[in-house]
Amino acid sequence: MRAAPASASSLSPSPSADCPAPAPPGHGTGGPPAAVLRERARGGMLGLAVGDALGAPAENMKPSQIRERWGRIEGFVEEEPAGTDDTEYAIFSGLMLAEHGSDLTLAHVEEAWHRWIAALDEGPFRGAGFSERGTLENLRRGLAAPISAQHRHAWSDGLAMRAAPFGVFAAGRPAEAARLVALDGTVSHDGEGIYGGQAVAAGVAAAMVGRSTDVVIAAALSVVPEDSWTARSLRRAVATAQRARHDREATRLGRERAVRSAVVIGGYPWMDLAPEAVGLAFGAFAVARGDFRDSVLTAVNMGRDADTTAAVAGALAGALGGAGAVPEEWARAIGPVRGSCLPSMAGYHVLDIAELLAPPLPPPYAEGGATDAKDGGHGNGDGRDGDDEDDIEVEDEDGGSGR
Repeated sequence: MRAAPASASSLSPSPSADCPAPAPPGHGTGGPPAAVLRERARGGMLGLAVGDALGAPAENMKPSQIRERWGRIEGFVEEEPAGTDDTEYAIFSGLMLAEHGSDLTLAHVEEAWHRWIAALDEGPFRGAGFSERGTLENLRRGLAAPISAQHRHAWSDGLAMRAAPFGVFAAGRPAEAARLVALDGTVSHDGEGIYGGQAVAAGVAAAMVGRSTDVVIAAALSVVPEDSWTARSLRRAVATAQRARHDREATRLGRERAVRSAVVIGGYPWMDLAPEAVGLAFGAFAVARGDFRDSVLTAVNMGRDADTTAAVAGALAGALGGAGAVPEEWARAIGPVRGSCLPSMAGYHVLDIAELLAPPLPPPYAEGGATDAKDGGHGNGDGRDGDDEDDIEVEDEDGGSGR
């Protein structure tokens, strides 16, 4: 990881009592479980960045516009692919979480927003999306959370896009992931905006230790109110995806259209709605059965807020399949972020965050022999079966919002 500025060294933590490593069920039973979790952490964070970079060119586009310009997007369509605010904010939240762990408080979140964003000069994109801009304006006016989230875009997917690190940290603990991400979101979001972030964080937490898309989806639904827009959208998307998946006559385009039609509100001007983006991302993940390439490309080709939907789908599929599930040519294209949205994050790589949030490897695995990035320590790397995780289970959930 690159050296941090001297004025902000606390966000480049070294392992200590103040930065507890995640300890999901099974950790401490030997090397293989920790090695698998570490590789899945890399897969989740790398998957987010790959999805973001793949989806960025298609952001705010209709599927027909995508087809007219590129046909079907099957890979990077830009010579120098790069992540957007999705990746940079995920790095920001990951660094903050690595510093405080489960002791994270709302005061910590506010302080990090001021120190790393509000108090500094903005990049070319001025802090990125509308929800972030509204939050920064309120913080600079001296407003504190939750009042800082009182702006017109508190329902956006701006929290969902940065939620994956919380699931990586709280592997196997969806409720804890949902609790922590809600603290982060209270500064910038409210209501459905927070529910969207909680669904993503919980889904990634389950994917980190799970073997099937069903477990991931159930975890996401367990932490948000059953009657929320987010839950309804997610259920519609997944149910449609499952029907389309079992329709032998359905084409790839037909499956994408079905999922999109189940979630998108036609004619609505805002494409960054958290319930819509989260529904599309989970729908893409479900229709692809967790396969990384198909999950991400399905999200990209549905358009709308494509960088965020693909980033979320990529985080879910990457955490489920490990880094080995990410196509090598896509993984190689991801470099350190440029700081276009958050200059203070320039130079960090998503794999830096994965290393900070994953549990430490005990000897001899710490020396690099336990798993290979191409294998992911996870069977065939498709996110659907494996041999190294028998001792790891998702915690029992009893529902509730996790807030």
